[in-house]
Amino acid sequence: MSSQSPSPAPLHGLSEASAQARLKAEGYNELPQSDRRTALRIFFEVVREPMFALLLGGGVIYLALGDLKEAIILLVFATFSVVITVVQETRTEGVLEALRELTSPRALVIRDGERKRIAGRDVVRGDIIVLQEGDRVPADALLTASQDLQTDESLLTGESLAVRKRAADGDVPSRPIRPGGDDLPYVFSGTLVVRGTGIGEVTATGLRSEIGKIGRSLSTLESEPPRLQGQIRQLVGVFAVVGGAVSLLAVLLYGVLRGGWLKAVLAGIALGMSMLPEEFPVVLTVFMAMGAWRISRARVLTRRATAIEALGSATVLCTDKTGTLTENWMSVAELRLKSDEIFRPAYPSGAQVPAHFRKLVEYGVMASEQDPFDPMEKAFHALGLTHLRESEYLDGSEWKRVHVYGLSSGLLALSNVWQHKSAKRDFVIAAKGAPEAIADLCHLGPVECAALQQSADAMAREGLRVLGVARATFAGKNLPESQHDFAFELLGLVGLADPLRANVRAAVKECRSAGIRVIMITGDYPVTASAIARQAGLDAEALATGEELSHLSEADLVERVRSVTIFARIMPEQKLRIINALKANGEIVAMTGDGVNDAPAIKAAHIGIAMGGRGTDVAREASAIVVLDDDFNSIVKAIRLGRRIYDNLRKAMGFIFAVHVPIAGLVLLPLLFGLPILFGPMHIAFLEMVIDPVCSLVFEAETEEEDVMRRPPRDPDEPLFSAKMIVWSLLQGVLAFTLVAIVFVVALSQGMPENQVRALAFFSLVMAIVGLIFVNRSFSASLAKAISRPNPALALILVAVTLMLGLTLLWPFARSLFSFGPLHFDDLALALGVGVLVLATLELLKFLLRAKLAA
Repeated sequence: MSSQSPSPAPLHGLSEASAQARLKAEGYNELPQSDRRTALRIFFEVVREPMFALLLGGGVIYLALGDLKEAIILLVFATFSVVITVVQETRTEGVLEALRELTSPRALVIRDGERKRIAGRDVVRGDIIVLQEGDRVPADALLTASQDLQTDESLLTGESLAVRKRAADGDVPSRPIRPGGDDLPYVFSGTLVVRGTGIGEVTATGLRSEIGKIGRSLSTLESEPPRLQGQIRQLVGVFAVVGGAVSLLAVLLYGVLRGGWLKAVLAGIALGMSMLPEEFPVVLTVFMAMGAWRISRARVLTRRATAIEALGSATVLCTDKTGTLTENWMSVAELRLKSDEIFRPAYPSGAQVPAHFRKLVEYGVMASEQDPFDPMEKAFHALGLTHLRESEYLDGSEWKRVHVYGLSSGLLALSNVWQHKSAKRDFVIAAKGAPEAIADLCHLGPVECAALQQSADAMAREGLRVLGVARATFAGKNLPESQHDFAFELLGLVGLADPLRANVRAAVKECRSAGIRVIMITGDYPVTASAIARQAGLDAEALATGEELSHLSEADLVERVRSVTIFARIMPEQKLRIINALKANGEIVAMTGDGVNDAPAIKAAHIGIAMGGRGTDVAREASAIVVLDDDFNSIVKAIRLGRRIYDNLRKAMGFIFAVHVPIAGLVLLPLLFGLPILFGPMHIAFLEMVIDPVCSLVFEAETEEEDVMRRPPRDPDEPLFSAKMIVWSLLQGVLAFTLVAIVFVVALSQGMPENQVRALAFFSLVMAIVGLIFVNRSFSASLAKAISRPNPALALILVAVTLMLGLTLLWPFARSLFSFGPLHFDDLALALGVGVLVLATLELLKFLLRAKLAA
């Protein structure tokens, strides 16, 4: 093979002046990038959220009223939540920026009759580009010359196999040409030259190229909006209205019944604080930010933390085949001798190639490039490196390649000619190519050809790319014009495949047990797609092709996607149609992919998941989640974590809801019955801004429920606070309130000083809150199981609560601030008993009501 690119005649190309004029008129050969999300931009996005406006605004109002301590605590928590979110999302954007290509690829063009290297963004329509092995094609082009040219178009089509190219012969198709398929005279921007050389005239750049059309279509798509934030917003609004109304009523009652309007306002503020759900937005934000951090430890980045909420409700996981289910590199899967004896190198792993198969491998390597780009030739070398260390032909010291007979449209086979350094031994020729071409080279008879084709067909049905391998020797001095003139001997067939990732089958099984339907959408051929589907544990028979989809109306497609598991030979716009059809069926769709061809569907899905390693910038920009290690199993881990995070969020919200009941009740009780005021704004602020949110962090660190991946996806329209959850939280809160109220009233009736009663009731309430933590750690597990589950945060929180209570009791300044009196050992034992009784009673009720709570 000549090292020079083919050039049938001297080419002049565009003049530099014409190129610059065209560049000015048509723009640079690049895709417009979306604005980078800087830390400042993310900050403004966060503080514009209504929930943060509520927190920050509430702090300002308390400050204006003179409640400095409460205002500071509220603002500190709001600031902390903003900082966590900004840091997490800025970090994610930084990693994505690192994944981008630092510069655009260089292009070799002919201008003014000279070859020159220019930046890929400076290529214009009409430029003559020169392509060589390893080049990234800078723009869409029509080939005017081609020598054994093959390109990898998986970026656009999803096909893992390189496609063969030919030069235009004057009969250029009038209809638009799409990527994919052999023997097209077009190359496409962003694809990779894996073999051969070529010259082409640029037909489209930038947004007008095939890759550009996909990028442009993204601007017309809207990402799915977060649902949980809307629910929290509504919930906060309802609580604020109800709390405001009750507080106003309390002020009126106190003022009318007791006459002290200033104290009435203070009591109203305390009651309003006890009912204002300022912790809800804080907890939601912290859970989403901490959830994003936890998921990042599984090698998954969340570009939008709100995407976490949707993971638990995903009902369909649509995945690309190449690079997602498979490794995106070719390997030798099967060796078959002409005697039909079979050896599969990968099964069992590490098995040595038998001696009588080694010639087949050896000559397959010899028929490949010495430093290949072609993935199939890389597979031959990888196998040879493992099993042919002692080959005299491959060590490079005795034999050298002296001539190459390349592929031609008439004979889809190539031959490498090897010569001994002494030049005294016969030439050795190694050939590989399509089985029918190798049969032709070997001059096989009809019976032998039929047997070879039967074997090749059997291998193809398993999704293998089949190549024949042959050898010959030549004793003459002058090599013949054609490889057909050698006396080849057939060695056998080699089957190559893009192997399934090791843990995909287990991950698919886990999805099935979790009620998640896995659908493969690929641009590859049906036979290959079916073979990978069988290996992955998918239903390979439920298959539809792009050709079939092109004849279906939108209504028919909506019906068809209900039963199809494999979509093969799918074009980019058809992927988007499939996603929209699934959404029309009410499915919550997660879409994974790594190529530009996946980007529109990724953006349209409820959960867009891009591959970070092999993925393209366009796919990553369209996604909400980026999988850094390109591992399908990491996606399933993210879904598992998403379900865990949502479960724990519900536990925390239920806990907060339950805690509000005794706090509000103990503020309202004295107002209604003329008893001494128990809690003021400082007590409520301490409980709700310190004890309550800090305890909620225990739930964020909770491990997953045992059945987290054995239950169906949750309904995305299911409210965060379902009816059964509200009832269960009210039951918990009423029990805690009743017990603490009894302690309060009995202590007063026994003549205990007011400050001491306040301290005893406060401590009893805190112990009841701790009891509620243990109750809410699990929806279904018993207390013994819940305690046995590791949660370091729980131990830290218990120590922190103990220290805070100790400070309020022992530090004179804190005791004076809270208006507490001294407590004795029996008082502390009584407070602890309240917590134990809350825990025991609710655990018994949870055992009796477990079926209803889990339903």
